[in-house]
Amino acid sequence: MRHLFYCFLCCCLPVLAAGQDTLFRFALVTDTHVGVQTGQEDLERTIADLNAQPQLEFVVFSGDVTEFGTDEELQLAKSIISRLQKPWYIIPGNHDTKWSESGCNSFRTVFGNETFSFVHKGYWFLGTNCGPNMRMGPGQVPRENLVWLDAQLKQPKYKGLPIIYINHYPQDEGLNNWFDVLDRLRNRDVKVMLCGHGHANKAYTWEGKPGVMCRSNLRAKAPVGGYNIVSLTADSIYFNERTPGAATLPAWHRVALQGSQWAQNPPRPSYAVNDTFPQVKVKWMVQEAGDMGSAVAINGNQVIYTNTNGDIAAVQLTTSKKQWRFRTGGKIYATPLVYNGYVVVPSTDGYVYCLRAASGRLAWKRPTGKAIVASAARYKELAIIAGSDGHCRAWHIPSGEQRWDFDSVKGFVETRPLVYHGKVYFGSWGNTFYALNAETGAPAWSWTNGAASRMMSPAAVWPVAVDGKAFLVSPDRYMTVLDTETGQAIWRVQDPANNVRESLGISADSNRIYAKTMQGYVIALNARSRERELVWKSPLALGYEICPSPINEYNGIVYVAGQSGVVTALSAKDGSRAWQHKFSNCLVNTVQPVDERTVIASAMDGKLICLEVAGK
Repeated sequence: MRHLFYCFLCCCLPVLAAGQDTLFRFALVTDTHVGVQTGQEDLERTIADLNAQPQLEFVVFSGDVTEFGTDEELQLAKSIISRLQKPWYIIPGNHDTKWSESGCNSFRTVFGNETFSFVHKGYWFLGTNCGPNMRMGPGQVPRENLVWLDAQLKQPKYKGLPIIYINHYPQDEGLNNWFDVLDRLRNRDVKVMLCGHGHANKAYTWEGKPGVMCRSNLRAKAPVGGYNIVSLTADSIYFNERTPGAATLPAWHRVALQGSQWAQNPPRPSYAVNDTFPQVKVKWMVQEAGDMGSAVAINGNQVIYTNTNGDIAAVQLTTSKKQWRFRTGGKIYATPLVYNGYVVVPSTDGYVYCLRAASGRLAWKRPTGKAIVASAARYKELAIIAGSDGHCRAWHIPSGEQRWDFDSVKGFVETRPLVYHGKVYFGSWGNTFYALNAETGAPAWSWTNGAASRMMSPAAVWPVAVDGKAFLVSPDRYMTVLDTETGQAIWRVQDPANNVRESLGISADSNRIYAKTMQGYVIALNARSRERELVWKSPLALGYEICPSPINEYNGIVYVAGQSGVVTALSAKDGSRAWQHKFSNCLVNTVQPVDERTVIASAMDGKLICLEVAGK
């Protein structure tokens, strides 16, 4: 029977082979990467081929639909996929979400959602987003997707149905909160978990349950790309690679529908580090229903923060008691700017909001051309905000009046600009770093790193400056120091032993620059020197680190945010460890000291925490 099954598939599925008990077939198409050189053509070829396969009942697209997540790429991908003459379901991948100029709103707008749930011939298909949303780091199923999944699993109509779960990432430690999903599915009859991301056909076992990664639709070095045909029979699920317009290959993998059991007591993230530092206690914690993708603002006895459900909220610093909450129309990744009783927050709905800090009531609201994922910087009474529409604007905070508009930004802006000596500095995802006159918006100079890929742009780092020198780090692994008057490079170094990426900070006295390396160390450089001068390298290795989290110093302690939920405090003198505390397994946005014993931190899984550190 299996021989007949393979022959049947190799003949492009014309009719059911004799004795074959196939229940249904569908196609799994992944990693189309529309935006790369062959992405469009490869997808167009696949769509035409899918339409020529009447036995395929539907199609699942499992992420990395585009290369850079731009609105243009998403619209192009949708226009191609819409040519399908059968049902299709889609979820985003990391390429669709990390570099999203819309703050991950356009995927939902263009495709209708970022999750799916449907039943086909007795099988329940569940798909979720994988992240990372806007913040470089390991994948993460967004908090709002987990809330959605909880709601799905509670519905009586789905009880007892066998499940096929789809996420772009494998269900392992490459996904920071893989266990949050698997623990929810643990009491369910999961038959297989499907993914892409690795661009290869590969079989896995995740906590006792079968997992399957499918090849990319891109052709790579082959003449033509490809996808997988998934066939369900009475006892098995078969995977056959299909070359569009050519042949269906013999099944490369079979998953038995019976026999797999969930592993008992699978490994989970360890919080043992907290036992080493009992002087660090959790004073309070807030769990949001959405991700938190930004730092917070401390305003007296207020902690003001945002989330990806579009909320701007305030709680009491001392008690975490809720004070107010204001809902915008889009996800928010901006750090609130507080000035003179006002809170300024741009949203991905394309508006800049100004609220009254005491009440959360709207003071004013102003539209821009597109979503805003960057944070506001203050110059005198101006809130300076760069967006995704090629503009950087200055708004008068008390009145909401627009004072100037620079309209020549290449790519979108994600950072919080730096205001220094009358200029505003920021990078964009167009490989460009800008200096504008903070009073008028007139361009002073621009600098480019010359990278071939826009993904190497100095765009996520919060730059710092001292003595006429602007410091920045970027995914090209260079630290660059620019003359703030001319934009000329003073020095630019790539150190393979200390691969910097996008995390940077400056000491309280401006004598040291701090940077986090991809190897997991923190380095301190002499900020006053005209050359690269290493002061110390932390003896503590945090592990592989790529998340772009600003580094803060207070009262001789350097606070470092980790990509897996750990807050680290180092001695500013020599980088030795003072203490650590783990409160999540997801990316920490920033660690913000309030005083020598109180620290506020937020994590991407919607946790906001206040830590208290006992005295020596």
